Amino acid sequence: MLLGLNMLLWTPFVTEDHFPLFERLKKVGYDGVELPLFEGTPEHYRQIGLALRDNGLQCTGIAVIPDEARSCASSTAASRQAGLDHIKWATDCLEAAGGELLCGPFYHPLGVFSGAPPTRDEIDFVAGVHKEAAVYAGRKKMRLAVEPLNRFETYIINTVSSAAELVRQVAEPNYGLLYDTFHANIEEKDPVGIIDPCIGQISHVHLSENDRGTPGKGHIPWAATLSALRSARYDGWFVIEAFGRALPQVAAATRVWRDFFPSEEEVYQQGHDFLRGQWEGSGV
Repeated sequence: MLLGLNMLLWTPFVTEDHFPLFERLKKVGYDGVELPLFEGTPEHYRQIGLALRDNGLQCTGIAVIPDEARSCASSTAASRQAGLDHIKWATDCLEAAGGELLCGPFYHPLGVFSGAPPTRDEIDFVAGVHKEAAVYAGRKKMRLAVEPLNRFETYIINTVSSAAELVRQVAEPNYGLLYDTFHANIEEKDPVGIIDPCIGQISHVHLSENDRGTPGKGHIPWAATLSALRSARYDGWFVIEAFGRALPQVAAATRVWRDFFPSEEEVYQQGHDFLRGQWEGSGV
C-alpha cells in the first residue's frame, strides 16, 4: 500500500515552515505527501521536492481551476486555453518537485453552477482541454487523474462512471480518474460496487471519511472499499484527505463549518495506523 497524506490538512501552500512535518510523517510510516498546487513557481516546488527526498518521501499533487476565466468547460476558447495553461503550470510545478501524478477537479471552479446538468458541449470542451493536458504531461512522464466531485461542489462531473466516460473520451494512456471515498459516499448508489467496473480508469485514490475527519471514525465502509480495490489489483497511490477549519480558504471551498477532529496529529497518526491495518486485513 503506497500511502500518502494531503498537505491541505495544514496549508494550501507548502513552504519551508512545513518541512519539519516531512520528518514526522516519514517516522509515522507515510510513503509520501500530496502537495496543493494553488500558487507558486516551479523553483519554489523544486526546493520542496529536495526537502521531501531528504526525508525519504515521494509526492503527488492536487490542482483546481481557480475561476471561470480558466474553466475548461467554457464555450469561450480563450477561457479553455487559460484552463489548459493553468494545468500545464501545475504540471510544471509538480515535475519540479519530483512528483509523478497530478490529480483534482481541474475542469471547472468549485461552487460555480449553471443551474442545469452539464451539456454535451461542456463535456466535450473539458475532454478537448484534458487531452492536450495529458499529452503535455505525458512528455514529462507524468500522469493526470481527474476527480468527480459531489453535486454541492460542481455540476460538471459528479459520479465515478461519468468520470470514467470522460477518461475513455480523452483516450490517453496517462489520463485516469481519482476515486474519492467522500464523494462516492454522497453520489454513488453503491460506492464499493462502482470500483470493479471502473477499475480500468481508476488511477488514484483519496481516502476521506464521510465527514472529512479522521479515517475510521465515521461510516465509510473501509474494509469493503479496500478489499474491492485490492481484489481488482489496484496498485496506485492511496492519499488520506481530511480538512479542518484552521484554513478559511480551504474550509469555505470544501464547506467545512465545524471541527471534525481534535488535532491534526490524530488524523495523520490514527488515520495511518487504521488504514494500514485495514489494508493488511483486506488481503486475508
